[in-house]
Amino acid sequence: MKKLPRFIANSTFKKGIVIPSLAFILSVSFISSFFPNRAAVLLGQVQGFIFTNLNWVYIWAVTLFVFFLLFLVLSKFGSIKLGDNDSKPEYSFFSWVSMLFAAGMGIGLMYFSVAEPISHFADPVFAQRGEVSRARDAQLYTFFHWGIHAWAIYGVVGLSLAYFSYRYKLPLSLRSCFYPILKNKINSPAGDLIDTFALCSTFFGITTTLGFGVVQLNAGLVEVGALNGRGFGYQIAIVAVIMGISILSATSGVNKGVKILSQTNIVAAVLLMLFILVMGPTVFLLGSFSEGLGYYINEFFNLTFNTHAYEPSLHPWFFSWTILYWAWWISWSPYVGLFIARISRGRTIREFIGAVLIIPTAFNFLWMTIFGNSATLLDRNELDGLLSGMADRTDELLFKFLEFFPAAGLTSVLAIFIIFIFFVTSADSGIFVMNSIATKNAAKSPKWQLVFWGALLAILALVLLNAGGLNSLQTMTLITALPFSIIMLLFCYSLIQGLIIDRNYYAKGYSHAAENWSGAHWKERLQRVLSFKGRKAVIGFIRDTVSPALEALAAEFNEKSVSANVQMADDYTWIALSIKHQQIDDFKYGVRCQQKTISDFLINEGNIPDADSSQTYVPKTYFGDNRTGYNIEYFMEEEVIADVLKQYERFLELSSEIKNELFTDNSLKATPPKRR
Repeated sequence: MKKLPRFIANSTFKKGIVIPSLAFILSVSFISSFFPNRAAVLLGQVQGFIFTNLNWVYIWAVTLFVFFLLFLVLSKFGSIKLGDNDSKPEYSFFSWVSMLFAAGMGIGLMYFSVAEPISHFADPVFAQRGEVSRARDAQLYTFFHWGIHAWAIYGVVGLSLAYFSYRYKLPLSLRSCFYPILKNKINSPAGDLIDTFALCSTFFGITTTLGFGVVQLNAGLVEVGALNGRGFGYQIAIVAVIMGISILSATSGVNKGVKILSQTNIVAAVLLMLFILVMGPTVFLLGSFSEGLGYYINEFFNLTFNTHAYEPSLHPWFFSWTILYWAWWISWSPYVGLFIARISRGRTIREFIGAVLIIPTAFNFLWMTIFGNSATLLDRNELDGLLSGMADRTDELLFKFLEFFPAAGLTSVLAIFIIFIFFVTSADSGIFVMNSIATKNAAKSPKWQLVFWGALLAILALVLLNAGGLNSLQTMTLITALPFSIIMLLFCYSLIQGLIIDRNYYAKGYSHAAENWSGAHWKERLQRVLSFKGRKAVIGFIRDTVSPALEALAAEFNEKSVSANVQMADDYTWIALSIKHQQIDDFKYGVRCQQKTISDFLINEGNIPDADSSQTYVPKTYFGDNRTGYNIEYFMEEEVIADVLKQYERFLELSSEIKNELFTDNSLKATPPKRR
């Protein structure tokens, strides 16, 4: 039998993920390319049904994501680190935030900065409103679509991945987020199916963005005179250059290529934004930013829960914008969440959520205000609706807008550079993420695998662009957002389960048997620690250790004129010392044989003796005031006596305080009626 080529033999691809993913990707791409019209009609009908009848699922899911993250920020879980307790962040704060933008929605800021506010402003559905109201609402809706809600979607996936990967030492994979539910079954075919879904979703999202983005880049290059037309040949050249640099960046690693490009691009974007701010209506922009922020905060809950059930005339706009955006962000969340998780080791949960929700949102608001409000102001006062008339030509709007500012050629070139780098950073981080999914986060993969994903992205984007199948692929991606929103809700459940266990694990102190232990009888103590007792052994402990201790105490109490008695079951499954009182509650210290289930992992641990069954028994205390008891299996007879006296001393101290009368005064409590 022939040996495989060496570079293939060294592959880190997981067949259970890669083979079904490629089969699905190629099948969908084939159908979208060769039957674009039929595919568009069929998928459009499915999307229309979902958006019309199940839009409330998106609304409630995204709402729950927002409030879930806000709860974590304010809760005791916020201080938990994404990693070991002493771990430090891998990247500086600036580098981290720069990469968040690059992977999250950097290209969208360029594509929609002018187009979305103008589209809302010019939409006929709002024609009855005055110009000022339309301009203000255009800013509000843009804030809503690019604000906290969008980043909450990314945040849920990113936080879940980072927590289970760095805290639980699981692979950086979507399957790991189901660990509290599936346990070791995450390594089964069910886990492969989850990762296959993530890989296909990531691939489709990047492919459609690359295809549509090439059109905008082509338009910009024509605008500045760098290209003579918008033919398919030009688009092939643009894709080749973008993907060539993206592959080079991806193969150089996150610490070099992605990091450097992200930092360069955020600086360039800020310079362009500041130029528009200074050369445009500066006072108006700063004032409208303040007003817009206040308007957004004031309308936050109304926007969050609104499904426009009483405004059917707004449904076409609502489905085409808000619901489409929520579906789009959800469909992108596996890719963006994986990348955010990859760069967030060492951050606390509070730091992660605060940065992911607030910093990008604040920047997006400022960016959309400066570009969008400048555009609507120009359109209203100077251009007589010129930009509104181009609302359906999204790829040209930004460059047409820049023509009305000084140094239009220079700013257009800078805009093209920013778009280009945003494309490269989105593509190279996407290549990195897809390879990570396909290899179950292998520590080191051969570089040809990164080249493979980059080449496949480029080829299919061009094929679909030429055949007119990108719209079908985009629709397919949006449809998959519905089931993934349910998966994300399960992420939230798994995350809270993991956090509760995490918090209890680190908050748990020593057992009561260790609190005041001097180290005496340490060999016998060691033997008890290493043994897991059956019911017979615990009953023997109650009979031979607890019973003599309580009997000795009762005799001493009675000798001191304090009436005490010991009661027990005939089979020694429980025993209790009681001291009765007239004015205050009785004191009771009891011990019962109680069943306890131990972890399968401990049973299978070969370095611990006697753990051969998941069911064990412990002697557990109980009290007259129904407080939670504790395990005393390590106590010697003297320690049982000391523990009873410690509890009795506590009982007397509490009973002596006036403020505790409600709990301790028997005369205040009604006598239960006698049964007839």
